[in-house]
Order: sequence, then C-alpha cells, then structure tokens
Amino acid sequence: MSTLIFRLRHVPEDEAQAIRELLDEQNIDWYETNAGNWGIAMPGIWVEDDEQAPQARYLIGQYQQERTLSQRELNAQLEAQGQNTTLKQRLLKHPFRSLGIVLFCAFILYVSIHPFMQMISFSKQ
Repeated sequence: MSTLIFRLRHVPEDEAQAIRELLDEQNIDWYETNAGNWGIAMPGIWVEDDEQAPQARYLIGQYQQERTLSQRELNAQLEAQGQNTTLKQRLLKHPFRSLGIVLFCAFILYVSIHPFMQMISFSKQ
C-alpha cells in the first residue's frame, strides 16, 4: 500500500526538487501526485513500499533540518545587509491590498459580534 511521505502544498519548487533527488539517490521508489485541475487534491510524494517509508521520512527530516539552518543563515545575512523586507515595506508596497484585508477582517468581526450585541441591547429593554 502506498504511503504519503511528503506533502507538496505550499512547498517551494527547489525544496520539492531536492526531495525528489534525495529519494532517487537513496534508490527509494516514489511517485508524485498533483493538486488536480481544481487544486483540491493532495499534492504529495508517495512511497509504494511501506518498508521504505520510515527511511524516506528520516531522510526528509534530516534534509529539512539542514535546510532550516541554511535558510536561517541566509535570512541573517539578508538582515545584516538590510535587504529583508519588513511588514511596513510590504504594507507600503501593496496599500490597497492591505486596506482590503483590514476592512474584510473588520467586516467579519462585525458580522460575528453584531447578533450578540443585539441580544444584549434587547435584554436591557
């Protein structure tokens, strides 16, 4: 029976390619599924042999630990060079998107709280 060993949703392409190469180097038989036409299926990397799944998960875990360290180092270098984007820079780069998100959150909050506020004001009468 096939075993899902790595979910590919929201994974950068370079990381997914590195996982594929890692599995190939270790001679682990795998196959990949995509999200489908509507993007609702589970994109992932699967191992056909259940006995290879623990080894594949271990290798992927080791790779992800190494990647985490290298990405943190890269982030620290960018921060030291002043090239990291801050929240303020992102908000200023897309002001209408940011305002839209804030207004949408306020609307959801209003719709969520308004019935209870009506009940409170009704019970005081």
